[in-house]
Amino acid sequence: MIRRRILVTGASGFVGAAVARQLVSQGREVALMLRETSDTRRIADILNKVTIIRADLSDMSAAKGLIASFSPEAVAHLAWTGVKGADRNDHAQADNIPATVALYHAAREAGCRRFVGLGSQAEYGPCAGRSDETVPTRPTTVYGAAKLSTFWLLDRLAAADGLSSAWLRLFSSYGPGDDPSWMIPYLINKLLRGEKPSLTACEQRWDYIYVDDAAASVAALIDGDASGAFNLGSGEAVPLRQVVETIRDLVDPMLPLGFGEVPYRPDQVMHLEANIDRLRNATGWAPKVPLAEGLGRTVDHYRRAVLAQ
Repeated sequence: MIRRRILVTGASGFVGAAVARQLVSQGREVALMLRETSDTRRIADILNKVTIIRADLSDMSAAKGLIASFSPEAVAHLAWTGVKGADRNDHAQADNIPATVALYHAAREAGCRRFVGLGSQAEYGPCAGRSDETVPTRPTTVYGAAKLSTFWLLDRLAAADGLSSAWLRLFSSYGPGDDPSWMIPYLINKLLRGEKPSLTACEQRWDYIYVDDAAASVAALIDGDASGAFNLGSGEAVPLRQVVETIRDLVDPMLPLGFGEVPYRPDQVMHLEANIDRLRNATGWAPKVPLAEGLGRTVDHYRRAVLAQ
């Protein structure tokens, strides 16, 4: 089933912008729910091709009528307050739970029959090795606990109401336009300035998925009826040192790297790898962009941004 009218939240964010752009490119009718203060630079090229619903998830009273007028067949819920590392144990994380439930109710009352939300590998807590959806969920941050709580509420509400819902547990996404505070854009920008980045020993093995591949998985789930949690990653973990050295070599092979200058966090996860078989089997989706190609695209993006300054 191809669902045509899609309501997207979080479209001003990194992954949300990629999801919105892909849905528009597929010829769907898309509504973006944005706050008055949302920074829309990531989606400036599609704003004239979508319906804008100006509302805040913390106050759905203003949005209910607008959502009802749009009458979405499906919701792609990617908005979340507090995604940066420094916010992971903020008590405000809990506010995301009632906000998501209120969105669910507004969408259901508007006739929506499919709800897809974006979760996180943080719901699992410390893992060692390749993880599938049967791994026990033991989140060690308020962020992970709030994501997990939201998943279970949506799952049970949808089951009680006869709707279908799916939840993507994103591992690590990367690509052009990511928040500059994350490791890959931090590293690229430092190197483009000819500076030595400070790093951990980078002995971790990490699963990175290119942002357009992540967005494609959301679109694939929207059109299905598979329910429950699905891991979202590339399905392959590579040594983090290899990722760092690849980026350095793309910028300038002669630049130094500050391995070991930053200590590991007390809760540092050393092996993060998604088993994506459940998602692949349910939708036919598979990642298409190899890591080396994605890193090359990402470095080129930031290099062009520097040259444009």
